[in-house]
Amino acid sequence: MSATTRDNVSHRRERLLGDAPGAFAVARFVRVTPQKARRVADLIRGVRVEDALITLKFAPQGASENFYKLVDSAAANAETLEGLNRSTLVITTVTVDEGPTMKRWRPRAKGAANRILKRSSHLTVVVQPEDSSNDKKGGNR
Repeated sequence: MSATTRDNVSHRRERLLGDAPGAFAVARFVRVTPQKARRVADLIRGVRVEDALITLKFAPQGASENFYKLVDSAAANAETLEGLNRSTLVITTVTVDEGPTMKRWRPRAKGAANRILKRSSHLTVVVQPEDSSNDKKGGNR
């Protein structure tokens, strides 16, 4: 199915891709801090899908496993929903947004308590074919 024959376009797809071919995957409420997740996101932004999967498989960061599943899911969405070839896909956009923070308390000496912030993230990966991803990027690299 191409973007022109799509009857019902979600707001999220419209915001991420518009009418361009491609697909996306979203993981919400992932229990990793946004700062640590952005380090992994910078590794795969602008890279071909197959190269990104290899990089993520051997990356030592904890968030790389979440991104591996997300990139694989986005590529599978592009294959099944859009009919695109997996070997031509490039990761055009990777966003890491801050999710809700759980507040916890740790007891300290003399009846005091310290606050512990358990942060979470919302991860989004967008993949597009190589030829259309160059049109969207323009001169920014």
